[in-house]
Amino acid sequence: QVKLVESGGGLVQPGGSLRLSCTASGFTFSRYAMLWYRQAPGKGRELVAVIGSAGDSTNYADSVLGRFTISRDNAKNTMYLQMHSLNPEDTAVYYCNVLLLGTSYWGQGTQVTVSS
Repeated sequence: QVKLVESGGGLVQPGGSLRLSCTASGFTFSRYAMLWYRQAPGKGRELVAVIGSAGDSTNYADSVLGRFTISRDNAKNTMYLQMHSLNPEDTAVYYCNVLLLGTSYWGQGTQVTVSS
């Protein structure tokens, strides 16, 4: 059974930092690319970052480029999203995602709120 569990969200002031984690189980984590998405209130789900299975290729949305870093530890079956210089527009529920044999799996999400 595929399971993705996000953690690390919370309330942070503008300019602050957070690190999100996504722990995976139920599949061979090291074989698959992983993705972070986010959904802000009243908006659709937005792709934030992607990382290849070995962690050596990454891609980012323009809105987070230079501020967010995606990484993974295949020994721990965990993916991370390090977020710096957060601003109120980054407020959203952040989800991790994996596509396995044509099926998309999602975690429950973790709330990030950027506010003073």
